Amino acid sequence: MARTGVATVRFLAGKGARVKVSEVKPAEKLESALKALMGLKVEWELGGHTLPFFSGVDLIVVSPGVPMDLEPLAKTRAKGVPLISEVELASGFLRRPLIAITGTNGKTTTTTLIGDLLRASGKSAFVAGNIGNPLIEYVESSQAEEWVVAEVSSFQLEGISKFRPFIGVLLNITEDHLDRYHTFEEYIRAKGRIFENQEKGDYALLNADDPLTFRFAHQRKSQVVLFSAQRPVPMGCFLEKGGILFQGGDGKRERFELDRLKIRGAHNLENLMATIATCKICGCRRESLQRAIEEFKGLEHRLEWVRDVGGVSFYNDSKGTNVGSVAKSLMSFQESILLIAGGRDKGGDYGPLKKLVSQRVKGMALLGEARERMFHALGHLTETVKVDTLKEAVCWATAKASPGDVVLLSPACSSFDMFENYEDRGRQFKSIVQGLGRKSMSEEIFL
Repeated sequence: MARTGVATVRFLAGKGARVKVSEVKPAEKLESALKALMGLKVEWELGGHTLPFFSGVDLIVVSPGVPMDLEPLAKTRAKGVPLISEVELASGFLRRPLIAITGTNGKTTTTTLIGDLLRASGKSAFVAGNIGNPLIEYVESSQAEEWVVAEVSSFQLEGISKFRPFIGVLLNITEDHLDRYHTFEEYIRAKGRIFENQEKGDYALLNADDPLTFRFAHQRKSQVVLFSAQRPVPMGCFLEKGGILFQGGDGKRERFELDRLKIRGAHNLENLMATIATCKICGCRRESLQRAIEEFKGLEHRLEWVRDVGGVSFYNDSKGTNVGSVAKSLMSFQESILLIAGGRDKGGDYGPLKKLVSQRVKGMALLGEARERMFHALGHLTETVKVDTLKEAVCWATAKASPGDVVLLSPACSSFDMFENYEDRGRQFKSIVQGLGRKSMSEEIFL
């Protein structure tokens, strides 16, 4: 019963549904949600999910954080009751074209970029999804905006049946959430569902360099648009020295210059190509897009520069919660890196980081529940320590760094073993970094 749950209950009750809410948290942890829904006729089950509470329902809307194989859900579904996500519920009431973005990494940045570039081109847009505004909130509004741009997760895509974006964007697929999915293939299929209801007039935008996304380019009813950092594509975006070229279906090309770009990293070039291709489909002009991409400064916790201390640059990449994201972040620097990683293990393979760690990482501080497993997989490749706190990790990395080096927080793990979420972890990292230099280095290290 966070923001999306509250908005969903309010919407359903407003449509005349008889609403029941089953929430694992107790009442004392739901004060704001209960207050927001005061006066609505809602039946509550707090402090856990019990099978009897699910009897007699016609439809279940599942929060993304709740596994679909939870016993009450599985048994209720077996009786023929549909289980859907909030984005599926909302999509049935949309009156504007939907642009939906998914992928293991880069969803939030790309969703934000698309919204910003559409607005810079004079087109109104509502930006929704995991980015902060539930899609169901737009449905409840006047729907005055021309476009709806929504970040969608694999968890949300598990619960769709008719969800149909006008433009579906699949950025990349790397191992993630294997603590939730039984197999990697199951996760891949969930991502690919973004295209399953599209028709001939719709667009499927895919990363041509990622074989796991490119496989969805085949046997699609929708029109396939591609982006690639490695080769020209028949329709879409590709890299050329110092710029991005967009090629439309008519073969005409437009060039977008990159020399004044404020964001860095190979992954952000991919996000940018996907964004430009999307906005060109929407009819945006090159000049307005060029101005907007030069002004975009990136998002908090995503390869975010914090400060320089004694010639050492500190970057907060707390959103790097899986191996694929960390790999892209390591590839974004030519400088030597002191890496801070670890947290709650998500079941992925750390093997893909081996070459990058051995070539680019000068030293590594590991913390959290995953530190032993990460140490076993990567610790022999560079100087590595296991630490108990984030402050200890920052102080160790600072002491090991030389002018010109980078200290990078990019955990490859979720944050829930030590922090409220990745934002909390990132902000604590920034606070520690901002405090460096106020004491002598020996005091900092041995606090």
